[in-house]
Amino acid sequence: MTKSVGVHEAKTHLSRLLAEVAGGAEVIIANRGEPVARLVPIGRGAGRTLGSDRGRFEVPDDFDAPLPDEILATFET
Repeated sequence: MTKSVGVHEAKTHLSRLLAEVAGGAEVIIANRGEPVARLVPIGRGAGRTLGSDRGRFEVPDDFDAPLPDEILATFET
């Protein structure tokens, strides 16, 4: 469910709007009829799993070697 409110109403009824958003609603805040912000619930993700990308990328031995002159020149122009 999406609803739209003006800035004045959003300031006056922020606690109520936050309760609605916590319940899954989406609230668009408009300034003079022009939408400027959206209140949405923060998703509760599954979290991060450390090491899940292990082995997918290997840092080359020359990772910190100086760049070739032709590449360096593109940054200096």
